[in-house]
Amino acid sequence: METVFCNKVMVFQDNIDTDQIYPGRFLDVVNPAEIGRRCFAGVDESIAASFPKGGIVVAGRNFGCGSSREHAPIALINMGAGVVLADSFARIFYRNAINLGLPLVICPGLNQRVKNGDEIKVDITAGRVTLADGSTLACDTLSSHALEILSAGGIKPLMRKRFAQ
Repeated sequence: METVFCNKVMVFQDNIDTDQIYPGRFLDVVNPAEIGRRCFAGVDESIAASFPKGGIVVAGRNFGCGSSREHAPIALINMGAGVVLADSFARIFYRNAINLGLPLVICPGLNQRVKNGDEIKVDITAGRVTLADGSTLACDTLSSHALEILSAGGIKPLMRKRFAQ
C-alpha cells in the first residue's frame, strides 16, 4: 500500500456532500470508469477530466456529508484520487472510503494553505504534509486497523485473505 503521496491538489471548501461528489442522477451507471468520469459533477462537470491520476483532494469541514451511498468514494477512486485530506469527514463517508481502500486523512486548516494545482507531499503514516513552499503541517495518523484495511485494498479483500487462512 502506498503511504506517501506526492501530487497536485484540487481544493474544495466546507460541506461537500455526496451528491456533489457523485450526483444521484448517475446512480444507474455501473461501469467504474464512467463512475469516475462523473466524480464532482455536482460541483463542476469538468473536474474529473482534468484531475491528475493519483491527485490529492483537499477539503474543509464535513467532507462527504449527506447520503451514505458508497458511490461517492467509488467515484473518487475511479477518478484517480490517491488520498483525500480534509478538516473533517462525515462519519459514514469516512468508513465507506476506508472500507473501499481510499485513504482519508484529517488535516485541519490545509485547505486554507493550498490552492488548486499546488503540489504537496502527504505521508499518511507519519501524519505530515509538506507544502509547495517546503513548510510542513501535522495531520492525524490513521489507526492500525484502518491501515490494515487500506493495505489489503479494502475490507472485502482483507476478509477474503483472513478467511483463506
